[in-house]
Amino acid sequence: MSLTVIIIIVAVVVVLIVCAVAARRVMVRRRGLQERFGPEYERTVEAQDSRRAAEQELREREERHDALDIKPLPAAARDRYSRDWARVQEQFVDRPDEAVHDADRLVTTLMSARGYPTEGYEQQLRDLSVEHGKTLEHYRAAHDVNDRSSSHRATTEELRGAMVHYRALFEELLHDGDRPGRDAA
Repeated sequence: MSLTVIIIIVAVVVVLIVCAVAARRVMVRRRGLQERFGPEYERTVEAQDSRRAAEQELREREERHDALDIKPLPAAARDRYSRDWARVQEQFVDRPDEAVHDADRLVTTLMSARGYPTEGYEQQLRDLSVEHGKTLEHYRAAHDVNDRSSSHRATTEELRGAMVHYRALFEELLHDGDRPGRDAA
């Protein structure tokens, strides 16, 4: 074998190794995004022109989230929010529309207390998606019913469902950061 052939073979092998390593890194990053964002990963991919654009958006969400001062609540604040939630649930029997509106406001207030910006619903979704992607569908469903409830177009059963959906995100926000075995950094 000539030296030229050996050099070409070595160069091809090196290129193949570099490509394999790069493909592996992309797969690991993709899997990390899928695990972190849960169903929100696929939703974002479907909404974007390409998987690459969606993954870039998700990484930008992570960067924004990392810059936020998200903090766990002190025990006294958690207790107060739990009592507030119990009152909201109690009013559902007599005033279901108002209870759903109050649940929305309470979740937004809790988000703010934890350090999430609350400047708009779409931005709330993006910010919450980083740590609460698996619960975000609950928030979307509840918010949709809340909007329809404002014009009295939601049934009592839909309102009941909205309360269940709000509670899922509420509980996650209330206890996130102070669960046993979880870093509260």
